[in-house]
Amino acid sequence: MKKFILSVAAMAAFTAAWAEGYQVNTLSAKQGGMGHTGVAQKLESESMFFNPAGMAFMDKTMSFSASINGLSPKATITLDDGKKYHNASKVSTPFMASVGFSIYDNLKAGIAMYIPYGSSIDWGKNWPGALLNQSVDLKSYTIQPTISWKITPRLSIGAGLMMSWGNVNLNKGVTTNATTALLGMLSNKAYAYDDTPASVNITGTSQVCWGANFGIMYDISKKWSIGAAFRTEQKLKVTTGDASVIYSNEAAEEILSPYLNVLNTQFKASMPMPWVLSVGTTYKPIDRLKLAFDMQMTGWKSYDKLVIDFDSESAPDQIISKNYHNSLTFRLGGEYAITKRFDIRAGFIVDLPPVDKNRYNPETPAMTKLEPSAGFSFRPIPNLSIDFCVLYVHGLGVNNASCTYSDVIAEKLADMSAAGVIPENLKPAIQAVQAKPFVADYKVHAISGSLGISYSF
Repeated sequence: MKKFILSVAAMAAFTAAWAEGYQVNTLSAKQGGMGHTGVAQKLESESMFFNPAGMAFMDKTMSFSASINGLSPKATITLDDGKKYHNASKVSTPFMASVGFSIYDNLKAGIAMYIPYGSSIDWGKNWPGALLNQSVDLKSYTIQPTISWKITPRLSIGAGLMMSWGNVNLNKGVTTNATTALLGMLSNKAYAYDDTPASVNITGTSQVCWGANFGIMYDISKKWSIGAAFRTEQKLKVTTGDASVIYSNEAAEEILSPYLNVLNTQFKASMPMPWVLSVGTTYKPIDRLKLAFDMQMTGWKSYDKLVIDFDSESAPDQIISKNYHNSLTFRLGGEYAITKRFDIRAGFIVDLPPVDKNRYNPETPAMTKLEPSAGFSFRPIPNLSIDFCVLYVHGLGVNNASCTYSDVIAEKLADMSAAGVIPENLKPAIQAVQAKPFVADYKVHAISGSLGISYSF
């Protein structure tokens, strides 16, 4: 039973971190400058990500593109007492690389690799929200072979097979100092420290899962194009995840180890990478100017519950309600060719959250985000382009957001109290350490810089 309780808390932390991880809003250094629009644009090999149908319009024998991005999120949490806590975030480096080939004038093929989700955040080991999160580092990877066919001079379709996997490394507190001191009092063991007494480390790598990326594009006229793309839902399944407990010192280990006796255990779980539907339009009022608008819906509603399967036959499966909802992202961008060798770009993204106010978590705070972007491309020679963009993420903030944490030792003490094995004078102290909602005000912002190179002939 003790192993079961800790595993539930550990897995809840693992899945929440992955599901609420940042959906990467800029993978292409070129398109990032335009608000990462691209559903109705002819982007050669990069179309494999935005809309596979767009690659069919490629007029080159071969097209190669690669971009690397640096994302540094900064978050602030303010508690009721006015104290502020800031994350010591690491820099995430999602990337995208793609290469496309011409088979016939109307038939193209290629392969792309990209990181659609990725983030890292670190609140430190000892802070009031440690039982929700201390640190998390997560990434998912996708490889996508693609084929694209131009049915008529104006109409094209495309499809890609997505092979995806991911990994996560997460740390969270298991119990508090007040609970540990109370448990020590019951066992006549002294405990008085400021550090989080016990933390759990979660690591897991999923199996490869499969999905598809479909697209269609149509030129209404020489000035107007429309497009739509759909990436199917994928299930990331962890079959041999590992959990281990880390104690702050010998006193904490002596008091807590009889209850947290899962230094090494394994679990199985699965969760969705939700479907994504994108529609867009592109308008070229003059040859040098291109304007684009995309709207994207992400199917987070598919993450309505989490099912946990434990290796031990004595531990029953657990079903944890999540109840996320679908979210929308709006993208607007423009590109202007100043010269034959130099283009400038600007864009704006409005990203709406999938998480309700009563399910917020400091792992990666979800809120409405406004994201302006700018970028440029320089072609030192006709077939080679060097691309750069910068995107700023401004979260609108959320006040009085809440999330209930789990203190497995406090729960054990409550059971002991209910069974009448704890002195009456300690029952108020036990009641005081029971889990309560973590209520806080959240603010977040981030800067993302992207550098890319593309070559075609």
